[in-house]
Amino acid sequence: MGTRIQEITPAFQEFIQDQKMFFVGTAAKDGRINVSPKGMDSLRVVSPNKILWLNLTGSGNETATHVQDNGRMTIMWCAFEGKPLILRVYGKAKSYHETDPEWGQLIEHFPNWSGKRQVFELEVDLVQSSCGFAVPFFDYSGERDILEKWADKQGEDRIRNYWKEKNTVSLDGKDTGMDKVLQEKGA
Repeated sequence: MGTRIQEITPAFQEFIQDQKMFFVGTAAKDGRINVSPKGMDSLRVVSPNKILWLNLTGSGNETATHVQDNGRMTIMWCAFEGKPLILRVYGKAKSYHETDPEWGQLIEHFPNWSGKRQVFELEVDLVQSSCGFAVPFFDYSGERDILEKWADKQGEDRIRNYWKEKNTVSLDGKDTGMDKVLQEKGA
């Protein structure tokens, strides 16, 4: 039923591109484990062993803290329509902010949304598929545009203030790396 391989095959890449949402799992050496649902047009498979995903401003920033701690990341997709399948990719991630030299090249892969916070680059070392026989069917009825409208309305200064208030410390009281970005941007 399931497979374990070292890279994303063309068939798995097509499956990933067809999915409307994915889940990101990270954990520090200690503290809480974070699993976060993601959507929008925010993920790119750029090679059989590399994924980029754009992290937009949200209420927390646990993934950034965990990636700084150890880099471990799992991304999972489920087939909610068609043939059943669960696909997970495992690897080590890095986080890039607008103050990093790599930002300009990485951000070109994504739409120009307000509230861009980080680009995560995942070096994939394991791809695992499983049956997904118990995953229910769900009908996709469209994207939510609430986050995009909220970020557009805030503008850059209010987004940065939000980062100061909500995104500089994790749930476990650990640094997310956003203080450095805010200092470099003079916010």
